[in-house]
Amino acid sequence: MTRKLFGTDGVRGTANRHPMTAEMAMRLGAAAGRYFRREGQGAHRIVIGKDTRLSGYMFETALTAGFTSSGMNVLLLGPVPTPAVGMLTPSMRADAGVMISASHNPHEDNGIKFFGPDGYKLSDAAEAEIERMVEEGVQLAQPTNIGRAKRVDDGRFRYAERIKATLPAGQKLEGMRVVIDCANGAAHRVAPEILWELGADVIAVGTSPDGTNINLDCGSTRPEAAAKLVRERRADIGICLDGDADRLAIIDETGAIADGDQIMALFAARWADEGRLNHDTLVATVMSNLGLERFLDGRGLSLHRTKVGDRYVVEAMRDGGFNLGGEQSGHIVMTDHATTGDGLLAGLQFLAAMVQTGRRASELGRQFDPVPQRLKNVRYAEGHAPLEAEGVQTEIAAAKERLGGGGRILIRKSGTEPLIRVMAECEDEALLAEVVDGIADRIARAGAG
Repeated sequence: MTRKLFGTDGVRGTANRHPMTAEMAMRLGAAAGRYFRREGQGAHRIVIGKDTRLSGYMFETALTAGFTSSGMNVLLLGPVPTPAVGMLTPSMRADAGVMISASHNPHEDNGIKFFGPDGYKLSDAAEAEIERMVEEGVQLAQPTNIGRAKRVDDGRFRYAERIKATLPAGQKLEGMRVVIDCANGAAHRVAPEILWELGADVIAVGTSPDGTNINLDCGSTRPEAAAKLVRERRADIGICLDGDADRLAIIDETGAIADGDQIMALFAARWADEGRLNHDTLVATVMSNLGLERFLDGRGLSLHRTKVGDRYVVEAMRDGGFNLGGEQSGHIVMTDHATTGDGLLAGLQFLAAMVQTGRRASELGRQFDPVPQRLKNVRYAEGHAPLEAEGVQTEIAAAKERLGGGGRILIRKSGTEPLIRVMAECEDEALLAEVVDGIADRIARAGAG
């Protein structure tokens, strides 16, 4: 069946617009409750976390109604990072977990992400089955089997202790001055608390959520203010999280920003040296820079690429027995410690590398020289299929021939909106611009309404 609700990372959209309505959330909760309910295994539990969006209250209530109507008990965690839901779902013996968040999107948007009882995000097949159940209609539990809901007050503290335990025994951050930008999101309390408890001198920003300022001029997608603060306060490092804290950007002491590719390169090299990089392989998406691939190759390591989405990175890691992966955008997945990307966990591991090596963030955050990369998003009219146009395919083939073996081209459709993303890499920046602009212009003409 063709999926209509689920995209690359759960269900996402503008709040109070299809599919992100309270009615649909209730139907999703009822369908997911039916899907996850395991007969004959005692009490059935769902944990629900959320970020700080105003609409989170609405969706939390609607999902709770749907789950309890299907006979599931609901444990409400309140605002916690997405990876906390992944961690706490199995540790609390829940049948499933739900995170209400639209990640780095503005506050008007929201999303619903599901985790299985093992704490991992669902497969495409599982999401398709839940979507089929939504279309089939709600099946209500008997009155005596309606579920209960209650607040769990210690969710963030459980998560904090798990995160701190990922550092080597006795590892502290005394003498480290850290700017932490929490994006006015899910980690606005737990991230500064963890850093302070580990001994760091903490300068926290983005910690005053009001329901509408999540990701607003802050966080991993807008790190400029935090970079300025790092320079002004002479901090050793800045860590910028996004709204649900599953990704990060690292800011060095000069204010320069290291993306996910540089962070993964650092971790892969260190883990390989320590003999703990499984199969000497890093998993990343097709968007990761060609420079990362060359860096790994030069050290006898491999890069396994997946399609875009941290869920697909994790699936490849589990299938291949790999333990390190992520995305250029800053999702860093370490399955020795977590089931999904965790910005705070990655930030702590970077800090540990600084302490253990005695090197500055600017040294560790620049592992390789990236190959010039250019990305253009081309919007097209609904109902059009511009990539199927003959002229577009001819343009793409010609561009690949021009780049030869010294670069690469990636064309992909967005999973959530009518956009086609055109990305290319090569050392010749003038040629790079010509190639990307030529393909984008051709797609725009083919997709015009």
